[in-house]
Amino acid sequence: MLYIRSIIFILGYFTATVLYGTLSLLLFPLPVRIRHKIIITWTTVIIYMLRFVCGVKFEIIGKENLSKVSGPMVVLAKHQSTWETLYLQSLFWPASTVLKRELLRLPFFGWGLRALLPIAIDRSNPRDALRQVKSKGINRLQTYGYNVILFPEGTRMKAGERGKYARSGADIAIDANVPVVPVAVNSGYCWPSGSYWKYPGTISLVIGEPIEVTDKHSKVVTAEVENWIESTMETLLINQAKTEAK
Repeated sequence: MLYIRSIIFILGYFTATVLYGTLSLLLFPLPVRIRHKIIITWTTVIIYMLRFVCGVKFEIIGKENLSKVSGPMVVLAKHQSTWETLYLQSLFWPASTVLKRELLRLPFFGWGLRALLPIAIDRSNPRDALRQVKSKGINRLQTYGYNVILFPEGTRMKAGERGKYARSGADIAIDANVPVVPVAVNSGYCWPSGSYWKYPGTISLVIGEPIEVTDKHSKVVTAEVENWIESTMETLLINQAKTEAK
C-alpha cells in the first residue's frame, strides 16, 4: 500500500506541475505579486495531496513568533526534503528562495519557478554565487518587500545528519537590517531525500523567535541560528522516539 500511494502521489505531483507550469506562461503579463500569489497555490495543492494520498500530516509550532516581525525577514531553515521547499513558500508568502539555476531550465517545473521570483545561482562558480545571493537577496527584501528563504546547510541532509552552516543568510540580513527567523523541520522521516517513497506520519515544523542582527557579526548570527535549529532538532528526535515507543 505504501508503494501504491507513493506512485499515485508522484503521478499527481507531475500532473499538477505540468498544469501550473503551463499556467505560469499565461500569467507572465501580470504584475509579479499577482502571478506569484496564483502560482504559489501549486505548493498548497502538493502539500495536501501528500496528506490525503500518503498520510503525511504536519504540525506548525511557534507560528505566533511570526507576529513579532513587522516587515520582511530572512528565513534560515533546516533542509531534509522537498516538503519544506514547498510549504515554506506559502507559509512565508511573499518569499524568494535561493535555488540552483539549473532548476529553471526544467520544462513546466522551471517555468513555474520563474514566476515565483526566485534567487537562482550558478553553483559551478561559488564566489560569484555568493555575490548573487547577497545582491539579489537584498534586492528582494528592500525593493520587492519579499521575505528571503535560505537553507544554510546548502543541500538536503538525511534525517539525523548535520551540515556546515553558511553565513550568507546572516550577511544578507545584516546588510538589509532585517531579522532572521530560524526554522527546524523533521520532514526527512516522511519524505526522505533521494527516495520515491513517502512514509505516513506527522512532520513537525518549528518556528523560532526572530533573531535581531543589529551590531552583530554574521558569524555570531549564524552560530545563534545553528545552535537553535540543531537543539530543536534534537528535541524533535526525542519526541518522535517517545511517540513511536507508545
